[in-house]
Amino acid sequence: MRSYLQFCRIEKGLSINSLEAYRRDLSRFGQFLAGTRVESVNIQTLRGYVDRLQASAMSSRSIARHITAIRGFYGFLVEEEVVAANPADLLNLPALGEKLPKYLSERRVDDLLSAPGDKKATGVRDRAMLDVLYASGTRVSELISLRLADYDEKAGTLRITGKGNKQRIVPVGRQAIASLSRYLSSERLRLLKGRTSPYLFVTAQGGAMTRQGFWKLLRIHGKTAGIYQHLSPHVLRHSFATHLLEGGADLRSVQAMLGHSDIGTTQSYTHVLRSRLEQTVAKHHPRAARRSRGAGSKEN
Repeated sequence: MRSYLQFCRIEKGLSINSLEAYRRDLSRFGQFLAGTRVESVNIQTLRGYVDRLQASAMSSRSIARHITAIRGFYGFLVEEEVVAANPADLLNLPALGEKLPKYLSERRVDDLLSAPGDKKATGVRDRAMLDVLYASGTRVSELISLRLADYDEKAGTLRITGKGNKQRIVPVGRQAIASLSRYLSSERLRLLKGRTSPYLFVTAQGGAMTRQGFWKLLRIHGKTAGIYQHLSPHVLRHSFATHLLEGGADLRSVQAMLGHSDIGTTQSYTHVLRSRLEQTVAKHHPRAARRSRGAGSKEN
């Protein structure tokens, strides 16, 4: 299993978070095997394991992730000629249903972006981080990994390094550029107190912003804005994509900016397109327009 995780890190370029999830899932599977050699595992063994996961009231999505991890592990064993076939190929993934991404309204986003204030250096930094997150749709891991060299002020773009070390160039818009300019012109130096750092966003101790640190400040500013539930860095990412589509952006452009390798992942946002299509039909289609004026209206 350690060899497989090393393979995932080096060859597949999985993120730290994905590797940690795989490690947890495979560790749990190893405990279930309790000394049984991987070569002797068959479909009955695997179905017994899935039954145990279901009995523990684990969600369908978590079970699906476990099965995916096991499939990958045994696929690796086939490549390494440890086993002749992958028994996990015979496992069926549980039905997941459609999970629509949560997002904030534009008014709620405005409230959140205004929450940090500008009286403190940390407030100016936080406003810049929130503006960049909403303007570019980055993941929080991508946001805190940004370096000074990744920001091109003249072009108004960020070079973002995503999953598998794939890079993409994303425009950030006037508001985020203005927030970054204010932060970089004085407040970043004030936070560093004479120290140096290659990272774009730094803490009051002079180090790079962390995931935990950003989550904490996001919760604080969310409460200031009156947002107490369903607030996370990913919600801002979803809001970015949703508002782009509502504004008329095409799905391929949103896919490129989000850094999705598969268009299918981006299609989770098509609920927005369906909603806009229904509104368009209701407003512009002659039959729909007649109905909207009331069932009692007469045609000429």
